[in-house]
Amino acid sequence: MIRRILIVGTGLIGASVGLALKAAGFDGEILGWDASAGELAAADERRAIDVMVASREAVLESDADVTLLATPVLPILDWMQMLAPVLGEGQLVTDVGSTKREISAQAAKLYNQPGLARFLPGHPMAGKESGGAALADAALFRGATWLFTPVGDAGALEAEWRAWVERMGAVTRDLEPGPHDEVCAWVSHLPQMLSTALAALLEDTFAGDPEKMAAVQAIGGRALRETTRLGSSPYSMWRDVALTNTDPIAATIHALEQRLAHLRENLRTPELREEFATANRFRAVKKAV
Repeated sequence: MIRRILIVGTGLIGASVGLALKAAGFDGEILGWDASAGELAAADERRAIDVMVASREAVLESDADVTLLATPVLPILDWMQMLAPVLGEGQLVTDVGSTKREISAQAAKLYNQPGLARFLPGHPMAGKESGGAALADAALFRGATWLFTPVGDAGALEAEWRAWVERMGAVTRDLEPGPHDEVCAWVSHLPQMLSTALAALLEDTFAGDPEKMAAVQAIGGRALRETTRLGSSPYSMWRDVALTNTDPIAATIHALEQRLAHLRENLRTPELREEFATANRFRAVKKAV
Protein backbone atom coordinates (compact mmCIF):
# COMPACT_ATOMS: atom_id res chain seq x y z
CA MET A 1 0.00 0.00 0.00
CA ILE A 2 1.29 3.44 -0.93
CA ARG A 3 1.76 5.51 2.23
CA ARG A 4 4.88 7.52 1.40
CA ILE A 5 5.70 9.21 -1.91
CA LEU A 6 8.95 10.99 -2.71
CA ILE A 7 8.88 13.55 -5.51
CA VAL A 8 12.32 14.20 -6.99
CA GLY A 9 11.97 17.53 -8.77
CA THR A 10 9.41 19.90 -7.28
CA GLY A 11 8.88 22.19 -10.24
CA LEU A 12 5.60 22.64 -12.10
CA ILE A 13 4.85 18.96 -12.71
CA GLY A 14 6.25 17.58 -9.47
CA ALA A 15 4.52 20.15 -7.28
CA SER A 16 1.29 19.77 -9.26
CA VAL A 17 1.38 16.03 -8.61
CA GLY A 18 1.71 16.73 -4.89
CA LEU A 19 -1.24 19.12 -4.94
CA ALA A 20 -3.32 16.80 -7.11
CA LEU A 21 -2.66 13.80 -4.86
CA LYS A 22 -3.83 15.73 -1.82
CA ALA A 23 -6.88 17.02 -3.66
CA ALA A 24 -7.67 13.41 -4.63
CA GLY A 25 -7.62 12.31 -1.00
CA PHE A 26 -4.11 10.96 -0.51
CA ASP A 27 -3.48 11.17 3.23
CA GLY A 28 -0.05 9.60 3.33
CA GLU A 29 3.23 11.50 3.46
CA ILE A 30 4.64 13.36 0.46
CA LEU A 31 8.32 14.16 0.52
CA GLY A 32 10.10 16.43 -1.93
CA TRP A 33 13.61 17.18 -3.14
CA ASP A 34 14.84 19.61 -5.78
CA ALA A 35 18.23 20.71 -6.99
CA SER A 36 16.96 24.27 -6.55
CA ALA A 37 16.46 25.27 -2.94
CA GLY A 38 14.07 27.97 -4.16
CA GLU A 39 11.85 25.50 -6.00
CA LEU A 40 11.81 23.18 -3.02
CA ALA A 41 10.85 26.02 -0.69
CA ALA A 42 8.13 27.15 -3.10
CA ALA A 43 6.67 23.63 -3.22
CA ASP A 44 6.70 23.50 0.56
CA GLU A 45 5.06 26.92 0.80
CA ARG A 46 2.34 25.79 -1.62
CA ARG A 47 1.89 22.68 0.59
CA ALA A 48 2.52 20.43 -2.38
CA ILE A 49 4.84 18.42 -0.11
CA ASP A 50 4.85 17.62 3.59
CA VAL A 51 8.59 17.15 4.13
CA MET A 52 11.56 18.77 2.43
CA VAL A 53 14.37 16.27 1.79
CA ALA A 54 17.63 18.04 2.46
CA SER A 55 20.13 16.27 0.20
CA ARG A 56 20.71 13.85 -2.64
CA GLU A 57 22.08 11.40 -0.11
CA ALA A 58 18.81 11.54 1.80
CA VAL A 59 16.93 10.77 -1.42
CA LEU A 60 19.02 7.64 -1.86
CA GLU A 61 18.29 6.62 1.73
CA SER A 62 14.54 7.12 1.43
CA ASP A 63 12.14 4.31 2.27
CA ALA A 64 9.36 5.79 0.11
CA ASP A 65 6.91 3.33 -1.42
CA VAL A 66 6.88 5.36 -4.64
CA THR A 67 9.59 7.64 -5.96
CA LEU A 68 8.43 9.98 -8.73
CA LEU A 69 11.22 11.36 -10.91
CA ALA A 70 9.86 14.73 -12.06
CA THR A 71 12.99 16.21 -13.61
CA PRO A 72 14.14 16.61 -17.23
CA VAL A 73 15.00 13.38 -19.03
CA LEU A 74 18.79 13.32 -18.58
CA PRO A 75 18.59 13.75 -14.77
CA ILE A 76 15.89 11.04 -14.75
CA LEU A 77 18.37 8.67 -16.37
CA ASP A 78 21.00 9.63 -13.78
CA TRP A 79 18.59 9.10 -10.87
CA MET A 80 17.56 5.73 -12.26
CA GLN A 81 21.16 4.56 -12.09
CA MET A 82 21.69 5.94 -8.59
CA LEU A 83 18.46 4.54 -7.14
CA ALA A 84 18.56 1.05 -8.64
CA PRO A 85 21.26 -0.35 -6.29
CA VAL A 86 19.72 1.07 -3.10
CA LEU A 87 16.00 0.39 -3.53
CA GLY A 88 14.25 -2.90 -2.90
CA GLU A 89 11.68 -5.08 -4.60
CA GLY A 90 8.81 -3.58 -2.61
CA GLN A 91 9.44 -0.09 -3.94
CA LEU A 92 8.26 1.53 -7.16
CA VAL A 93 9.99 4.22 -9.21
CA THR A 94 8.09 6.09 -11.92
CA ASP A 95 8.76 9.22 -13.92
CA VAL A 96 7.19 12.01 -15.97
CA GLY A 97 9.80 12.22 -18.73
CA SER A 98 8.73 13.56 -22.12
CA THR A 99 10.61 10.87 -24.06
CA LYS A 100 10.53 7.20 -23.25
CA ARG A 101 12.87 5.06 -25.37
CA GLU A 102 16.04 5.67 -23.37
CA ILE A 103 14.20 5.61 -20.04
CA SER A 104 12.42 2.35 -20.90
CA ALA A 105 15.62 0.72 -22.14
CA GLN A 106 17.42 1.62 -18.92
CA ALA A 107 14.46 0.45 -16.83
CA ALA A 108 14.64 -2.97 -18.50
CA LYS A 109 18.29 -3.31 -17.46
CA LEU A 110 18.13 -1.93 -13.93
CA TYR A 111 14.64 -2.73 -12.61
CA ASN A 112 11.73 -5.18 -12.64
CA GLN A 113 13.85 -8.23 -11.89
CA PRO A 114 13.88 -10.50 -8.82
CA GLY A 115 15.24 -8.65 -5.81
CA LEU A 116 15.22 -5.28 -7.56
CA ALA A 117 12.92 -2.29 -7.35
CA ARG A 118 10.09 -1.87 -9.82
CA PHE A 119 9.95 0.84 -12.52
CA LEU A 120 6.96 2.16 -14.47
CA PRO A 121 7.82 4.73 -17.16
CA GLY A 122 5.20 7.48 -17.39
CA HIS A 123 4.48 10.76 -19.13
CA PRO A 124 1.60 13.11 -18.27
CA MET A 125 0.58 15.13 -21.33
CA ALA A 126 0.06 18.26 -19.30
CA GLY A 127 1.99 21.40 -18.51
CA LYS A 128 2.31 25.13 -19.03
CA GLU A 129 4.61 27.26 -21.15
CA SER A 130 6.41 28.34 -17.96
CA GLY A 131 7.63 26.11 -15.16
CA GLY A 132 8.13 26.32 -11.43
CA ALA A 133 6.34 25.29 -8.27
CA ALA A 134 4.76 28.74 -8.01
CA LEU A 135 2.59 27.82 -11.02
CA ALA A 136 1.67 24.36 -9.71
CA ASP A 137 -1.99 23.46 -10.06
CA ALA A 138 -3.97 20.62 -8.47
CA ALA A 139 -6.20 20.56 -11.56
CA LEU A 140 -3.35 20.35 -14.07
CA PHE A 141 -3.99 16.70 -14.92
CA ARG A 142 -7.78 16.76 -15.08
CA GLY A 143 -8.82 15.47 -18.48
CA ALA A 144 -5.19 15.04 -19.57
CA THR A 145 -3.76 11.81 -20.94
CA TRP A 146 -1.11 10.19 -18.73
CA LEU A 147 0.91 7.81 -20.87
CA PHE A 148 2.70 4.72 -19.62
CA THR A 149 5.27 2.59 -21.45
CA PRO A 150 5.45 -0.50 -19.19
CA VAL A 151 8.65 -2.55 -19.15
CA GLY A 152 8.04 -5.98 -17.66
CA ASP A 153 6.14 -6.46 -14.42
CA ALA A 154 6.21 -3.37 -12.20
CA GLY A 155 4.59 -5.27 -9.33
CA ALA A 156 1.57 -4.68 -7.13
CA LEU A 157 2.30 -0.99 -6.58
CA GLU A 158 1.83 -0.30 -10.29
CA ALA A 159 -1.93 -0.81 -10.16
CA GLU A 160 -2.21 1.36 -7.07
CA TRP A 161 -0.16 4.17 -8.63
CA ARG A 162 -2.24 4.01 -11.81
CA ALA A 163 -5.35 4.33 -9.65
CA TRP A 164 -3.97 7.48 -8.00
CA VAL A 165 -3.14 8.93 -11.41
CA GLU A 166 -6.76 8.43 -12.43
CA ARG A 167 -7.97 9.95 -9.17
CA MET A 168 -5.92 13.01 -10.06
CA GLY A 169 -8.21 13.32 -13.07
CA ALA A 170 -5.96 11.90 -15.78
CA VAL A 171 -6.88 9.32 -18.40
CA THR A 172 -4.25 6.58 -18.59
CA ARG A 173 -3.07 5.01 -21.83
CA ASP A 174 -0.30 2.51 -22.60
CA LEU A 175 2.07 2.80 -25.56
CA GLU A 176 5.28 1.12 -26.60
CA PRO A 177 8.31 3.43 -26.14
CA GLY A 178 9.06 3.81 -29.87
CA PRO A 179 5.52 4.77 -30.90
CA HIS A 180 5.31 7.03 -27.85
CA ASP A 181 8.31 9.06 -28.94
CA GLU A 182 7.16 9.17 -32.56
CA VAL A 183 3.63 10.33 -31.70
CA CYS A 184 4.87 12.86 -29.15
CA ALA A 185 7.26 14.27 -31.75
CA TRP A 186 4.21 15.11 -33.87
CA VAL A 187 1.73 16.27 -31.24
CA SER A 188 4.01 17.92 -28.67
CA HIS A 189 7.59 18.41 -29.78
CA LEU A 190 6.89 19.76 -33.29
CA PRO A 191 4.35 22.36 -32.04
CA GLN A 192 6.97 23.55 -29.54
CA MET A 193 9.67 23.87 -32.22
CA LEU A 194 7.24 25.63 -34.59
CA SER A 195 6.22 28.14 -31.92
CA THR A 196 9.84 28.71 -30.91
CA ALA A 197 10.90 29.27 -34.52
CA LEU A 198 8.07 31.72 -35.22
CA ALA A 199 8.62 33.70 -32.02
CA ALA A 200 12.39 33.84 -32.66
CA LEU A 201 11.80 34.91 -36.28
CA LEU A 202 9.50 37.72 -35.20
CA GLU A 203 12.02 38.83 -32.58
CA ASP A 204 14.90 38.84 -35.09
CA THR A 205 12.81 40.64 -37.72
CA PHE A 206 11.29 43.40 -35.60
CA ALA A 207 13.37 43.82 -32.43
CA GLY A 208 15.54 46.47 -34.09
CA ASP A 209 12.54 48.64 -34.90
CA PRO A 210 10.52 49.46 -31.74
CA GLU A 211 7.74 51.10 -33.74
CA LYS A 212 7.19 48.04 -35.93
CA MET A 213 7.51 45.70 -32.95
CA ALA A 214 4.82 47.68 -31.12
CA ALA A 215 2.61 47.39 -34.20
CA VAL A 216 3.18 43.62 -34.42
CA GLN A 217 2.28 43.14 -30.77
CA ALA A 218 -0.77 45.40 -31.01
CA ILE A 219 -2.13 43.97 -34.24
CA GLY A 220 -1.19 40.32 -33.80
CA GLY A 221 -4.16 39.53 -31.58
CA ARG A 222 -5.28 36.13 -30.40
CA ALA A 223 -3.93 34.18 -33.38
CA LEU A 224 -0.39 35.41 -32.82
CA ARG A 225 -0.59 34.99 -29.05
CA GLU A 226 -1.77 31.41 -29.33
CA THR A 227 0.71 30.48 -32.05
CA THR A 228 3.70 31.89 -30.17
CA ARG A 229 2.57 30.97 -26.64
CA LEU A 230 4.80 27.91 -26.48
CA GLY A 231 7.71 30.10 -27.57
CA SER A 232 7.82 31.28 -23.95
CA SER A 233 8.99 27.82 -22.84
CA PRO A 234 12.57 27.88 -21.53
CA TYR A 235 15.36 25.96 -23.23
CA SER A 236 15.98 24.07 -19.98
CA MET A 237 12.58 22.36 -20.40
CA TRP A 238 13.27 21.19 -23.96
CA ARG A 239 17.00 20.52 -24.23
CA ASP A 240 16.70 16.92 -23.04
CA VAL A 241 13.69 16.26 -25.27
CA ALA A 242 15.70 17.34 -28.32
CA LEU A 243 18.71 15.28 -27.22
CA THR A 244 16.75 12.08 -26.57
CA ASN A 245 14.24 12.25 -29.45
CA THR A 246 16.38 13.84 -32.15
CA ASP A 247 15.50 11.70 -35.17
CA PRO A 248 11.68 11.73 -34.77
CA ILE A 249 11.68 15.49 -34.14
CA ALA A 250 13.97 16.11 -37.12
CA ALA A 251 11.67 14.00 -39.30
CA THR A 252 8.60 16.02 -38.31
CA ILE A 253 10.40 19.33 -38.89
CA HIS A 254 11.50 18.13 -42.33
CA ALA A 255 7.93 17.10 -43.18
CA LEU A 256 6.66 20.52 -42.06
CA GLU A 257 9.32 22.27 -44.14
CA GLN A 258 8.09 20.37 -47.20
CA ARG A 259 4.47 21.24 -46.43
CA LEU A 260 5.28 24.92 -46.01
CA ALA A 261 7.17 24.85 -49.31
CA HIS A 262 4.07 23.34 -50.92
CA LEU A 263 1.97 26.18 -49.51
CA ARG A 264 4.46 28.79 -50.70
CA GLU A 265 4.44 27.38 -54.21
CA ASN A 266 0.63 27.28 -54.38
CA LEU A 267 -0.44 30.59 -52.88
CA ARG A 268 -2.16 31.48 -56.19
CA THR A 269 -3.49 28.06 -57.20
CA PRO A 270 -6.47 25.86 -56.24
CA GLU A 271 -4.04 23.68 -54.28
CA LEU A 272 -4.23 26.23 -51.47
CA ARG A 273 -7.97 25.57 -51.14
CA GLU A 274 -7.31 21.83 -50.96
CA GLU A 275 -4.77 22.37 -48.20
CA PHE A 276 -7.30 24.35 -46.18
CA ALA A 277 -9.90 21.62 -46.77
CA THR A 278 -7.51 18.97 -45.48
CA ALA A 279 -6.74 21.06 -42.41
CA ASN A 280 -10.44 21.63 -41.79
CA ARG A 281 -11.08 17.87 -41.86
CA PHE A 282 -8.42 17.28 -39.22
CA ARG A 283 -9.88 19.94 -36.97
CA ALA A 284 -13.39 18.51 -37.45
CA VAL A 285 -12.20 15.05 -36.39
CA LYS A 286 -10.41 16.51 -33.37
CA LYS A 287 -13.56 18.35 -32.25
CA ALA A 288 -15.64 15.20 -32.67
CA VAL A 289 -13.23 13.20 -30.53
